[in-house]
Formats: sequence, structure tokens, C-alpha cells
Amino acid sequence: MRTPHALLATAVTAAALAAAAVTPAPAAGADAVPPPGTYYVQSVVTGLNAADASGTVEQHRPRGNEGRQQWTLRPDGAGHLLENTDSPGSCLGRAGDRARTVSCTAAEARWQITPLGADRYALADPGADRRLTVAPKPAGATHPAPLSVGSGAGDLAAWYLTPADAPGGPMPPRGQRTLDQVTFLTAHNAYANGVDGGFAPPFVDLFPNQSRGIQQQLADGVRGFMLDVHQTPDGAILCHNSCTLVRRPVALWVDLQRIVDFLRARPDEFVTVFLEDYVDPGVLRAELDRVQGLSEVLFRPDRTGVRENGWPTTDELAADGHRLLIFTDHSREADRSAGLTRDTFGVMYQREWTVENHWSMGPGVGSSDWSCYSRWYDANTTIPLTRTEPGFRPLFVMNHFRDAAVASTAATDNAKLADRARRFCQPAARKKPTYLAVDRYDLGNPAAAVDALNTYTYP
Repeated sequence: MRTPHALLATAVTAAALAAAAVTPAPAAGADAVPPPGTYYVQSVVTGLNAADASGTVEQHRPRGNEGRQQWTLRPDGAGHLLENTDSPGSCLGRAGDRARTVSCTAAEARWQITPLGADRYALADPGADRRLTVAPKPAGATHPAPLSVGSGAGDLAAWYLTPADAPGGPMPPRGQRTLDQVTFLTAHNAYANGVDGGFAPPFVDLFPNQSRGIQQQLADGVRGFMLDVHQTPDGAILCHNSCTLVRRPVALWVDLQRIVDFLRARPDEFVTVFLEDYVDPGVLRAELDRVQGLSEVLFRPDRTGVRENGWPTTDELAADGHRLLIFTDHSREADRSAGLTRDTFGVMYQREWTVENHWSMGPGVGSSDWSCYSRWYDANTTIPLTRTEPGFRPLFVMNHFRDAAVASTAATDNAKLADRARRFCQPAARKKPTYLAVDRYDLGNPAAAVDALNTYTYP
């Protein structure tokens, strides 16, 4: 079910976003409880937020300052209270082995908060060996929503206290910014534009995701390209859902050649391609072999120590000449069974290098769902938006589009992109979006949101 959100009376401007983001919050020491303020209580395992659900405390999809998910942290004697911002006097507490909201004056509302390192905390019942805990994951299902209070250990009992107004810092000079500090305008279904060629069967092609060809998108500042690639007797072809009945479809190598030619002419630019990938690895490799100059610009984070040392700066990428990053949503496991993994020829597995929120805000018209949660959280996969590793922060792909591209809806949604990025998705991921992916980037000025995010760092 799609849950409508309360719309603001006016959209947040780029200037307001930048001003709010660069106002630093008091820094907490590595071994200290965070200072008083408004926080999300966020599971380390799932990335979901503790929310008041009619008295029961459950983990819910992050919804910014909606959904009763914000808690005001303040000291109380030797412990701390977490008061719900939507219900003054009601605090996150305990009732037996269940997490409940209780009166802030009750003893069951007090928590002993203990730092666990890496910005993680345990919330314990003072004087008892009981902690706020996510229930274990049953076979074939996700972690249960209700939170418990018990003897849980490890990451199930570990929590982030994420500031509602996240701290930010000044952006380094251009060229000294690491890749994960920069935000790029990204075109969802960039090939589905009706200019370069066909992309869908009749009638479906009446709703293009973009209105300008790839070369014009590059000229307009688009630096991320989401492409759906299907296997046909002609190779790897760009189509939406299926290439059946598609007139004049474009081959993947053609659009990649356009991008490579652009990069060779603009040595200071960086481009990322995201493949929704339905082809065999051998077919994809043969398609890439047709792109002249690809090997000269292809960036290989797996061979340059990124996971150990973090992302390079844009100056370092320009100096090396490696300025095209290609991701696939295909799984490494499936490729292993096929006998050829895509990273052997330079295509990175996206789940290993990025996090990404769910791909849709709802139907093409009507209300939208602004909740920001991982695309890869289901019965078989748990990759929270909050995922980080020592020395390495995944790139964050923020999707901001609907099931169908309706121009008037896209214009309205794109005008609110900065607001959703700041209030919903940035705290949900505990990182700034690297890619803002939209339909009809020519409407609603999403480039203003990109510019605003490029004025600060997080954290």
C-alpha cells in the first residue's frame, strides 16, 4: 500500500537546503552519548526507524518528520529519556519484553545508553541485562516490525542515534572532493527518450521517461544514466521491459560510445552508468568490446584500493583518466554459475559498491510515498541504506520517480526533490545522496537540488 504524505505549503528552496545543511550540530565524542536533541533511533541491521505505532514501538520505513519516528533525547538522572516529538510526555519505554511508549515520568521510560563504537549505541534497561532489540529474522521473511526488550546481543541490539537535522560541513574546493562527497544529476531510464530511437512497444512509448537524447542530456549536466539492457539476437539492446515490437531500438554500445566520446572531449567530467541488466555476461562483454576508447576511461574501484582507502578525489580521477563507472544490478552469484563474472571486464556489482532506496514513489498520478528505505531489504536480502565499512562509504543512489512518467507529476515531484533529500533520504541513509535519479530532468529544476547538495558534506 502506498501511504500519502503531508505536502508542504511551499517547496524548500535550494538556498534553504544549503543553509540548513551546513549548520553544524554539537559533535559527540567517540565514547559519549550524543548531546540533547531530536534523533531517529535507527536499527544497525535493517536501517529502519523506531516508531510509535499506537503505543507499540515498531521498526518502520524512514519517513522523515512524519510517521511518529522522531525522538527528543535528554538526560534524566543517571539515564536518558527519548520523548516522541509528536506526543509530548510519551517516551520510548518498556512493558515486559516489549518496547512500548510510556509516560516519560515512568521508570520504564529511562534508558542507559552505552556507546558501542562506530557511532552505534546500546539502549539498556538500567540495572538489568535487557536491551532494545530487533527480533531475529525468520526463514523466508524480513525481521518482525515490533521491537523487543531482552538479552539480545550483537548488531540486533545496536542502534544509530541519527540527528533529525544532520550535521554538515563545508565542501572542499572543486577537485579535492571525493566521489562520495559529490552529488550528480541522474536520468532514470535515460534511453527512454523518443529522440535517439524506440524504447518500448506502441502505447507504452507514449510515456517517455526523458524528452532529450543522450548527447543533449550530457550537455545539460546529466552525469548518471540508468539504462535497461535486454538480450536479443542483435546483442544487448536498450528497451523497457521487452524489446518485442520496439521500433528502431538503440544498442547499448551506441549510447556508451556517446558517453565515452563526451568524456574524451571533456577530461574534467565523471559519468556513471547503471545497468538494469537482463543479458548474459558474455553478451555484455561483447557489447562493451565494440565501444572504442572504453578501456581508456573505465574506472575500476576494485583495482584501485577504494574499499580499503575510500573513494578518490575528482582531481585524482581526472589525472588517471578513469572517469566512467559502470554498475550492474545483476548478482555475482548468478554470474559465477554462468562461469563469467562481470567485474572481470570492468562492470561492478552495484550491491557491493552502493546503497539504493526503493525505486518508486507510487503510481504516475495521485499521492506519493516519500518513505526512504533500501531497495535491497526483503526476505532474501538485507542491505540497509545505512551500510558502511571501516574506511569505505558506499555511494548512495536516491531514486525519486514514480511507476509511470507523467510530465505534470514529474514536474511537481522534481520541484520537491531537495526537500525529500534533506528531510527523508539523507537521515535514512546517514549519508548524502551521490546520485539524484529523476524522470523528466528538464522539468521542476532538479538541478537546483543537486547544486544545493554540492554545497556541504555529510557528516
